[in-house]
Amino acid sequence: MNMIYLCILIFLLCLAVFDLLAGVSNDAVNFLQPAVGARVAKYRTILFTASIGVILGAFMSSGMMDVARHGVMMPDHYSFDEVMTIFLAMMVTDVMVLTVFNTLGFPTSTTVSMVFELLGGTFALATVKMADNSFLSYGVLLNSSKALSMIIAIFLSVAIAFVFGAVVMWITRVFFTFSYKKNLKYLIAIFGGVAFTVLTYFIFMKGVGTSSYISEATRDYIDKNISLLLVYTFIVSTVVMEILHILHVNIFKFIVLMGTFALAMAYAKNDLVSLIGVPLAGLSSYQDFMANAHGVAPTAFTMRSLMSSADTPPVYLLIAGLIMIVALATSKKAQHVIKTSVDLSRQDEGDEMFGSSRAARALVRFAQNTDAFFRRVLPEKFLHWIDTRFDKNDVILADDKAAFDLVRASINLVLSAMLITISTNHKLPLSTTYVTFMVAMGTSLADRAWSRESAVFRVTGVLSVIGGWFITAGVAFIVAGLVCLLMHFGGFPVKLLFMVLVVVLLIHSNRRFAKKEKKEEEEEDTFQLMMRTRDPELVWDILRKYVGRTQSYENRFALKEYNQILSGLAHQDVKALRHADKELKNEQHNLKKYRRQEMLGLKKSPLNIAIERNTWFHLGANANQQFLYSLRRMLDPIKEHVDNSFSPLPEAYVQEFQPMQKRINDLMKNTEAEISGDHYENYREILAEADECKDELSILRKKHLNRIQEGDNSQMQINLLYLNLLQESQEFLSVMRHQLRAAKKFMEN
Repeated sequence: MNMIYLCILIFLLCLAVFDLLAGVSNDAVNFLQPAVGARVAKYRTILFTASIGVILGAFMSSGMMDVARHGVMMPDHYSFDEVMTIFLAMMVTDVMVLTVFNTLGFPTSTTVSMVFELLGGTFALATVKMADNSFLSYGVLLNSSKALSMIIAIFLSVAIAFVFGAVVMWITRVFFTFSYKKNLKYLIAIFGGVAFTVLTYFIFMKGVGTSSYISEATRDYIDKNISLLLVYTFIVSTVVMEILHILHVNIFKFIVLMGTFALAMAYAKNDLVSLIGVPLAGLSSYQDFMANAHGVAPTAFTMRSLMSSADTPPVYLLIAGLIMIVALATSKKAQHVIKTSVDLSRQDEGDEMFGSSRAARALVRFAQNTDAFFRRVLPEKFLHWIDTRFDKNDVILADDKAAFDLVRASINLVLSAMLITISTNHKLPLSTTYVTFMVAMGTSLADRAWSRESAVFRVTGVLSVIGGWFITAGVAFIVAGLVCLLMHFGGFPVKLLFMVLVVVLLIHSNRRFAKKEKKEEEEEDTFQLMMRTRDPELVWDILRKYVGRTQSYENRFALKEYNQILSGLAHQDVKALRHADKELKNEQHNLKKYRRQEMLGLKKSPLNIAIERNTWFHLGANANQQFLYSLRRMLDPIKEHVDNSFSPLPEAYVQEFQPMQKRINDLMKNTEAEISGDHYENYREILAEADECKDELSILRKKHLNRIQEGDNSQMQINLLYLNLLQESQEFLSVMRHQLRAAKKFMEN
């Protein structure tokens, strides 16, 4: 029996390693986004700075481990078996939730996952225990007051972080403007002093200063002299900042790197409990059971030991910190999630990752009406002065790839570190993802980074991410509760089944993500280069290649789907038809993305070229869309026919159409070669041959119409299906001609 619990414990510790890797992949956005978005230094320099903060924060996180031990449950009313079941259910659910959200690229919250998974599992078992013992209640079995305070803190942080970010950023920008170097002489020392003092207070005085590794005398001295220390810190840091400025040191870069260190430290101190708190609580439970059970059954041995505070060995914290650093340096998923947050807060235009929604449109319309109201009631001179302070034409960026400037990066880091550390000092596992993301959204809004053209997409993105967090809470609670009940009543066989399921899910997720990442890399590099390039002529050259690649890809895609549909009809292969249906739906989404990206490139191209080629650009994009429409009109009746097991296509019809299918394949391949090679020597020959092929399809249609009128009406279903195939094949060739013609006119020099 003890061997079963040892296996569970080993599995929990293995999942702790995964949680550290996956959790950092998800939460790296918390402390890397400002520095990466502002391009304050090389990526490895930013990583090194963050790594030091992570190690220091990990060493000071021991006190937060109490959240996993008795922050949600009252363990003295639960047996060793029940506690291990709750912990296993929580970790299994956590893997599933984090894997799905990381793969989608949404910044979810490990803290929300942990709290609601523990709450869901504990609530489920508490309900079972209450059914068996009427003297028990949720108030006895759940640490409801602590759990409620954690939940309130987590969700209030969304509004608090957003409002603070917007207000502080607006005030800061009014003082510094986007051309901030003009105002450094008078303001930078004070700004640097305030920022350094805030970080020192909330990270060192209230962070390191309250650590158990600091002597009691030092802690008492800091508590008694906190005001005096803050005054000294502000005076000294202000003087030092002025000296550094005179020596031509970029104070903003210094603040951003220091803020990155501070935020990484706050993250590790606050969030490490979300990643390894439960496995370490499981280890403590197992050690207590093995040392003190003395023949007592696991179902009878109560876990009173978990009511005491955690005394986590420093070596465990060091190992956890090192694993987090490895994840930071190697994780592709971390870079993917950072990109989501940077894109939503960047200063310039670019590809919008999200579409528009009704809620976003309503919020944007309300904001515009509010802005119009204030512009009517406030003095015109005051509004003009404010507008001059927010003139983005003079924005100073670290380089062409920076998403925003150093001023905004500094505010993001200082505010986030301050809010997170306040929560940590009150032993509330605040979601660092919530805080840092919403601060970034508030500062980007105040910075007028959301233009009328992009606001609805950015708001949709914010609502989607926030919605994802709330969904995380609900899903984590429900799934963890169900998993816990299944494990409780199913015993070890069910526990083993879930362990296997988690392993399979992890393998599948990593393979899928690697495949998706490889496909997107080339597209993303080209588009980002086009967006960061300032020379319109160079933008046009990049855009020509980008559009050509899109056109040639859509040609290949359309031909592949066309052949797959015909094969599915000829061989009654419903699986192939369903696969084609799924691929067409996915490609519909991709086409919207390509068109939006290409439109942004066209806007940055030379004006005379953009106007001249605009018509051909839209005709080519419409041709891509028409390929999908034609294939959809072809697929839907065929899929319904085959799915219902209706009469197969007669072999005579298959043989009759094969020569036409071969000619269509040859024409499509020749067209693709012309577009991808950017040469159009055979342009007219291809168009002429396509016309001949369309004429032959017309002859086949007439032949088949005669066959229908003269034949047996019992085969009307398959006859109409074949007629539709002939008609859509003609339309398919027409679209090909439009695509080739539009590509030639758009590409030619």
